[in-house]
Amino acid sequence: WDYITLPSDDCSVNWTWMALIVRSDLAMSAGKTAVQCAHAAVKCAQLARKNNRIYDRWLEHGGRKICLTVDDESHLLEVMAQASAAGLVHAVVADAGHTEVPAGTVTVLGLGPATRRAMDAITGNLAAL
Repeated sequence: WDYITLPSDDCSVNWTWMALIVRSDLAMSAGKTAVQCAHAAVKCAQLARKNNRIYDRWLEHGGRKICLTVDDESHLLEVMAQASAAGLVHAVVADAGHTEVPAGTVTVLGLGPATRRAMDAITGNLAAL
């Protein structure tokens, strides 16, 4: 087994984070939400590997992630537009439609990894899941 030693709770503004932003209007089950967040995290990590410095720093600090909520798709897309304008790595998950939501439903937005300062500027007003 490979174990990750998580860093202390020092939340330096230079640490990197990934945010997984879930639509609350879909009322997905806990399992469905977890899987959709995992899809977003993998997509963001794949994109972030292109910038090794941020990606490496994120991994060194335990690959921190936070789950947040937005009310609906329009709010999620607003957050995505802000992330895009700020140059942050981001990925949208659209469901395949096999279980709880129709095909093509946008379920989760992944952001980062990015510095805490950059992330707070975009997600600071969002509630935790």
